[in-house]
Amino acid sequence: MAQIAQSAAGTGTRPPSVDAVMTRMREFRSDWPAGDGVAVFNRVYLTVTEEVDRCVDGGGFPDRHAAATLGVLFAERYLSAVDTAAAGRRPPACWRPLFQYRRHPGVRPLQFALAGINAHIGHDLALAVVDTCRTLGCEPPDLEGEFDRVGDLLTMLEERIREDLMPGPDVLEVADPLTHLLGSWSLERARDGAWSAARLLWRLQELPGMADEFTERLDTGVGLVGRCLLTPWS
Repeated sequence: MAQIAQSAAGTGTRPPSVDAVMTRMREFRSDWPAGDGVAVFNRVYLTVTEEVDRCVDGGGFPDRHAAATLGVLFAERYLSAVDTAAAGRRPPACWRPLFQYRRHPGVRPLQFALAGINAHIGHDLALAVVDTCRTLGCEPPDLEGEFDRVGDLLTMLEERIREDLMPGPDVLEVADPLTHLLGSWSLERARDGAWSAARLLWRLQELPGMADEFTERLDTGVGLVGRCLLTPWS
């Protein structure tokens, strides 16, 4: 952690603010109808980002500068996917299912939320860790405390999301296929996978061809999971 502090002090930079990120997410609320699948995820992610910002300001992270940097670089990958799709270009494969199915009437809000979380955690988080290490001149183990704290917040909020968006018992029974589908995805496993992927990508820096191939396969695999999560049910 000292290495991060020295890096930040050496550049003379202040901890990046997430205000601009949150402003953009709030603006999206007027751009998209409430039932839009990307809007559903955006509401969830805005809640997460606001909680992370409160924790950063309140000293809830081992290193405030590192946590803010990770949070901003992480969020920018989602914002980049939105901008890419809005421009009529193809976003990363992990995000494509959400943008393709965003207005499908047979997909339920919880599916949209989890598909977005899957894309962001399963693919973007690993790359954001590497981005942060390059920015701060540190290595993934130096960010483990910040990574774990963000993961704890995400896990807590995922439980709230499921409670808020899960269809009522009259719609979703234990034997319902949707129950099985949603129960098969785990944020904790996605977090563990993201951390392993970040460490591997960091080690592959000296082999850029392999790093690119691994990143592409990670993107594709996460996109396939997202497509499954968005299986229409009506």
